[in-house]
Amino acid sequence: MEVKIKQFLNKKELTFLKKYGTKKETPFLLINLDKIERNYDNLKKNIPYAKIFYAVKSNPEKEILQTLANKESNFDIATTFELDMILSLNISPKKISYGNTIKKEKDIAYAFSKGVRLFATDSLNDLKKISLHAPGAKVFFRILCDGNGADWPLSKKFGADPDIIFNLAIKAKSLGLIPYGLSFHVGSQQRKINQWNNAITQCKYLFDSLKNKNIKLKMINIGGGFPSDYIQPTKNLKTYSKEITKFLKNNFGNNFPEIIIEPGRSIVGDSGIIITEIVLISEKSKINNYKWLYLDIGKFGGLIETIDEAIKYPLFPEKQDKKKQEYIIAGPTCDSYDILYENYKYKLNKNLKEKDKIYILTTGAYTASYSSICFNGIPPLKVYCVKNFIVQPNNL
Repeated sequence: MEVKIKQFLNKKELTFLKKYGTKKETPFLLINLDKIERNYDNLKKNIPYAKIFYAVKSNPEKEILQTLANKESNFDIATTFELDMILSLNISPKKISYGNTIKKEKDIAYAFSKGVRLFATDSLNDLKKISLHAPGAKVFFRILCDGNGADWPLSKKFGADPDIIFNLAIKAKSLGLIPYGLSFHVGSQQRKINQWNNAITQCKYLFDSLKNKNIKLKMINIGGGFPSDYIQPTKNLKTYSKEITKFLKNNFGNNFPEIIIEPGRSIVGDSGIIITEIVLISEKSKINNYKWLYLDIGKFGGLIETIDEAIKYPLFPEKQDKKKQEYIIAGPTCDSYDILYENYKYKLNKNLKEKDKIYILTTGAYTASYSSICFNGIPPLKVYCVKNFIVQPNNL
């Protein structure tokens, strides 16, 4: 399948990139704030009954958080560091969910002291810590999902089986907490929409079972997993929302519970473009058909989701050419693990040269926030935010 740059970028965007790319030292991530606004609005349009809690971990840039705050978004945090980011923008703690099930006691206490009242959990020990340091808080319980069908699965580490969740909800009430709801995450960039059906069916079972124990749950957090535009296409958001709404109605009728979603990738993913430079092109052997192409960014610079070549980013040279050849693509560091794509071969210009620029698209999510601090002495990935293709004053 040949993927062409015009499927992702129009002429205006390409012209802007070429001009902007000459002003900054590569590599850097360029974020289009307009696209984030459009993606947020698209989610609200397609899932109007859901409260959006942006997953801060996907990209915590201040301009992004402020853009979403202006849209009245809520925020899902994983740490107290993210909490402080949100509070520094004068966002109410009532709009924050502490969605990480792995928390220190002091972090629970700190979040509670700042006004956070909604916490995720999936274990007895974590539940006890919440009861001690966030008395009377609302808790929601994360169900284990296998992540089958997702490009970036989130299985095993988070969640618990329904029988464990059932007992945790009962225990929460006895500890003075409010058993508020359930949550799940079917995996990031999930391609099998039916995975939401499986999880929602489990939620219905637990809602009914706990009701028999005089515990009335009120909320389901259906997580993230909605798609962004990578090499391999997915169904559009309208199809996802239509099917998920059908699953909810099949299980709960027209009066289904409060619904929360935690999008990250689907809001910021396709808002970002990494501009990188070719450092080296080399051959390993006369009998090997493939040249190696080394970029000035790799796994440790923010492209960690190329592990096992899970996420296949749209990748294009700045200069387009009809003559193509396949390359093995790697990063710049002195670590043999820093290979981006070896099995999947990208067809790029045959006459590429060192110092040519490459655009890596749909890199707004889980790139800068994954970038290492100082591996090989390389600083973290630089991020610049633009609106209407006009650079914000603080980024000039």
